[in-house]
Amino acid sequence: MEYVIIIISAIFVNNIVFSQFLGICPFLGVSTKTETALGMSAAVIFVMTLATLVTYLINYFILVPLQLDKFLQTISYILVIAALVQMVEIILKKVSPALYQALGIYLPLITTNCAVLGVTIIVVKKSYDLGESIVYTVGISIGFALALVIFSGIREHLDLMGMPKGMRGIPIALIVAGILALAFMGFTGLV
Repeated sequence: MEYVIIIISAIFVNNIVFSQFLGICPFLGVSTKTETALGMSAAVIFVMTLATLVTYLINYFILVPLQLDKFLQTISYILVIAALVQMVEIILKKVSPALYQALGIYLPLITTNCAVLGVTIIVVKKSYDLGESIVYTVGISIGFALALVIFSGIREHLDLMGMPKGMRGIPIALIVAGILALAFMGFTGLV
């Protein structure tokens, strides 16, 4: 039951985009087409989960025993995330060249996506064990994917509507993101 609470809380109540404001750059940049948003979501879920697993093991089996967690935690996490993103990029290039082309510049953005680094650090701060860490990360990344896909669907619909010239693009996107954040605030108190 604890895992269910963690995952529901991570997806809806503590959504990484709408309540913690992490991952805004890819959220705004990749959300113009649903197909690209789905690809980015899958890549983020994979990288975030794998990054949490690897950084958890590095933290608790190397950094903490050597008392280096205060000094090398962030830099080691950044290196792990960068290596994982390179791995995903190589795999996508071989397996799905179309998705690799569609993501274009946004795939390297996962390296600098503060949501990925933020989740790895949040997991340590919350003192989760390995199972809880993975469940929390999967929930957070599904919440990111949900936010991205909903937002991309709305943006595709908005592109079809007659919009005043000054509201097209990022201005209306920011307004819609604010309204979605308010909608997700309705889940506060759920768990």
